[in-house]
Amino acid sequence: MDVLGIDEITYGADDMPACRQFFLDWGMTLAQESAEALVFESQNGCRVIVRNSADPTLPPAIEAGPTLREVVWGVSSADVLPKFAERIKELPGYINDGKRVGCTDPNGLAVRFQVSQKRDVQVECATMNTWNEKNRINQRSPVYDHASPIEVGHVVFFVKDVKACEKFYCENFGFVPSDRYPERGAFLRCADVGGHHDIFLLQPPEARSGLNHVAFTVRDIHEVFGGGMHMSRKGWDTQLGPGRHPISSAYFWYFKNPAGGLIEYYADEDQLDADWEPRDFEPGPTVFAEWAIDGGIDGNTRRQKNAQGPTGKFLTDRQPTHK
Repeated sequence: MDVLGIDEITYGADDMPACRQFFLDWGMTLAQESAEALVFESQNGCRVIVRNSADPTLPPAIEAGPTLREVVWGVSSADVLPKFAERIKELPGYINDGKRVGCTDPNGLAVRFQVSQKRDVQVECATMNTWNEKNRINQRSPVYDHASPIEVGHVVFFVKDVKACEKFYCENFGFVPSDRYPERGAFLRCADVGGHHDIFLLQPPEARSGLNHVAFTVRDIHEVFGGGMHMSRKGWDTQLGPGRHPISSAYFWYFKNPAGGLIEYYADEDQLDADWEPRDFEPGPTVFAEWAIDGGIDGNTRRQKNAQGPTGKFLTDRQPTHK
């Protein structure tokens, strides 16, 4: 496996104080802070950098307003970098500073590769009991009061030419198609063996470049819920969720991100290998989400947002009626 996943992403944003609070609430660790940049880390050392949109050191933006400016992918060894460099040396935006090689993808995004800086981590995860397998004995599933993301799991972009972007990632860097919306979308993973997708490229009816969302892996469905309710308690707005994607099987919860686009907690995605056959799907609401809660769950009432919260100690308790 040459590419192991996302090592680092960089946003160009307008409201740095809001972004600082947002990513702290999201569960990231603030590793560095200066007038120029905020640097956050996930549990395994995956980095999220936020810089001011006007910072001249940032790569060009693919759209107006706050958005993602750069994606750095981690590779398995230093031997991979010269191999990639040879393939992309004639492409727009080519760079090779000895530690990173990269270029600009067909969508205008700055793409970089470095020897992965992420560290291996061991985390305790919920064990699921099914009819056939009872793996959790004399043990309750966890309840989380916030999330602690493990890593940046995938990125999703609106693109002008989905075929050109798919070809770019697959032919130059060894990405593998998992599933597709014919002529409209491509789910790609870094290698044969891995999660359902590390990048999703979506060509809207009116083709354009832009960030859709960045997704953070958490350990299990309970952390999706716990993290989402924590963000709700902190006053951040849900875009959609919680819910479940039928294409990847993952549970999700999307929030609006002051650094640009949307941001997602997700868990329990399908794991694929070389025997997987890519499928074609017709886009539609129920293809995107088998089920989903519009507006999210209120973290205080623990009910759907704007719904009446519980009043008694038991669900069967009833408020007295007065005539």
